[in-house]
Amino acid sequence: MGVVIWLLGVVLTLGAAVVGPAEGAKNHHYDFFIKEANYTRLCHEKAILTVNGQFPGPTIFARKGDVVVVNVYNQGNKNITIHWHGVDQPRNPWYDGPEYITQCPIQPGANLTYTIVLSKEEGTLWWHAHSDYDRTTIHGAIVIHPKLGTTFPFKKPHKEIPVILSEWWNADVNSLLEEARRTGGEVSISDANTINGQPGDLFPCSPKGTFKAPVESGKTYLLRIINAGLANDLFFGVAGHRLTVVGTDARYTKPFTVDHIFISPGQTVDALLEADRATNDARAGTPDFPNLPAINDLNASLEYTELLRSLGSKDHPVDVQTHVDEHMLITLAVNVVPCEMGNGTCEGPEGHRIAASLNNISFHLPSVDILDAYYGVVRGVYEADFPNKPPFAFNFTDDISNLPTERWFTKRGTKVKVLEYGTVVEVVFQDTAILGAENHPMHLHGFAFYVVGRGIGNFNETTDPAAYNLIDPPFQNTVTVPKAGWAAIRFRAANPGELFLAFGSITSAPKYKHF
Repeated sequence: MGVVIWLLGVVLTLGAAVVGPAEGAKNHHYDFFIKEANYTRLCHEKAILTVNGQFPGPTIFARKGDVVVVNVYNQGNKNITIHWHGVDQPRNPWYDGPEYITQCPIQPGANLTYTIVLSKEEGTLWWHAHSDYDRTTIHGAIVIHPKLGTTFPFKKPHKEIPVILSEWWNADVNSLLEEARRTGGEVSISDANTINGQPGDLFPCSPKGTFKAPVESGKTYLLRIINAGLANDLFFGVAGHRLTVVGTDARYTKPFTVDHIFISPGQTVDALLEADRATNDARAGTPDFPNLPAINDLNASLEYTELLRSLGSKDHPVDVQTHVDEHMLITLAVNVVPCEMGNGTCEGPEGHRIAASLNNISFHLPSVDILDAYYGVVRGVYEADFPNKPPFAFNFTDDISNLPTERWFTKRGTKVKVLEYGTVVEVVFQDTAILGAENHPMHLHGFAFYVVGRGIGNFNETTDPAAYNLIDPPFQNTVTVPKAGWAAIRFRAANPGELFLAFGSITSAPKYKHF
């Protein structure tokens, strides 16, 4: 049995069939109606796409091993798909959600029933649109409780509070995306960050709508924190309180207590909050704010991620692969391609069109979904020659002024890599300074992986693996590659169907690549 990995494309495996639910599992049913609704933020009203008129959308509740069935009815004005972020979907890739990768989009007036198979996930995940920039308003939480008869590996909290961090644009974000595609420039940054859809006290016309969570003194609360934003790595804290992190990406961690967390787009964090602040310490009517690092404080982000360790208990064991069958070094870059605008010039550097690449290949979205093309043997949709390393080696993190302009350019393509079923893969993601170094959140569909190493500068294949954590590394589905640095992950390709890699940027809108 083989596994096909789409690098800047998708990943598939042969012989895929829907896996049955775990013994004792239950089915849960939800109806999602995609439709426009008017919302006012920052003194500005606009129509946005929503699920069931809600922003953020409804929370899905289930237990470990359950199956969730979601009927999606597209009553909007554009194509749509929904992705269940962090759900492995064992042998069930057709319902993963990315458009033209595992499915064709749901057209206006049409509907599709998704089957979401929960297996080993336990904790907080989320769902979101996976078409254009619809994810900015079409998203919600997935709460996965322990199986009946089991419990949390920590004291049961008094209450659970979903905290969805996201962004708001006053303009229509898909119009901004289309303009960027036309001109070759960047998408404008958002007008505000939001918590559960609200900008908060510091923004105009916002104080009355600020999200508030009443707590009772002496009680413990489980915050289920999700970064649903497109582009912003975030620090999050609660004034006057510390947070005890107990999980990330629906996998438990060894508990550790911090003043703030660091969370990248796509990631989730489960954190306990003790409501232990003296009531006379609060100033009635005056908002209080936590003391957070600057958003570009790389050292603070690295100090936090260094604390992440898998729980490694009897009920939640660690199984790090120590033997690697396939090594890959994948460079991440912001590049350019020729403008191709006739007599005009594009708005990217030196009049070119902005692109982004993995190993100097920029993903070209096909018109037929790759999963069906693979199983239907449809030729011409993809090429099975994604490289294990970049086409040329240089000082990847060197100052941009020292890089020749020919390094700026990339080529478009839809590439795949074929792996044998069961292959153990190590991927080292290497940031580059081409057109500027920056953080990159990397999300792998269909799998969680162990983050065995991370560092600043160029990865050294001789010395850096000696410092890998092969005892209790965090088990995640989204990893942050630090600015001008690298991150190493390991996983076993044992989920027939697909791997799909999403690649984001902290300083501009995400550039999706596929794995």
